[in-house]
Amino acid sequence: MSQKLPDGSLRNALLTCAPWIFFIALLLAWEALCRIAELPTYVLPAPSVIVDAFFEVEMSRWLDHLWATLRVALMGFGLSIVISIPLAIFMMRSELLSRTLYPVLVVIQSTPVVAIAPLIIVMMGSGDSSRVLITCLLTFFPLVVSTATGINETPAELIELSRSLDAPTRRETWQIRIPYAIPHIFSGLKVAITLAIIGAVVAEFVAAEKGLGYFIQFSTSFFKIPQAFAGLFFLAAVSLLLFKCVQWTQQIFFAWSLPRKKS
Repeated sequence: MSQKLPDGSLRNALLTCAPWIFFIALLLAWEALCRIAELPTYVLPAPSVIVDAFFEVEMSRWLDHLWATLRVALMGFGLSIVISIPLAIFMMRSELLSRTLYPVLVVIQSTPVVAIAPLIIVMMGSGDSSRVLITCLLTFFPLVVSTATGINETPAELIELSRSLDAPTRRETWQIRIPYAIPHIFSGLKVAITLAIIGAVVAEFVAAEKGLGYFIQFSTSFFKIPQAFAGLFFLAAVSLLLFKCVQWTQQIFFAWSLPRKKS
């Protein structure tokens, strides 16, 4: 006699499968639309055509372009972490520094990266350094904001307790404020890692000889639309994988910072 799944297990199974079911249904609807409407591939290629276009390109070429994009994205992401988190800590410890730098950061973030990317390329050349800087400019603001928000949300009772015990400021920061900011920091990291891919691609659109952004632009220029879509989907898959890597890092090393599931 078959046993029924408990309500909790059934709910978890549905939550796990729902995104995949939606994605597969979307692909099937897309395929059906292209076949029924007989859309030309240069307008909207069917998923099956995109898959064929993906395998028509040698895997070594895909990996070559992937490494070019991934290298710049991860370097820019790492640089933004090194700059943003310490900057947020110093800003929260100094009201003068916060009032001085915050408007500057807002101005930098509100300036479209697409507009300043050509200027950076002209000033620094078309090497990795300029593309890394473009990526860093796009990713550091979410990290500054999320870290600062987390530090500010530290319970006042804990701060008062640490100060009543004459705890040094450094100890208060690293043992009280930073742990409370970890969930917010990881929220910023999840946003920043996807923006890092976007930043790398934007830089490749401006000046590059390799990379997935360059590959997509090159394919579009020669009206190889299925090939461009293949590059786009590959790029999206890489971005999703990097997002999951950040998520897994939090789950493995900072599991205590995750929100508790409702029973």
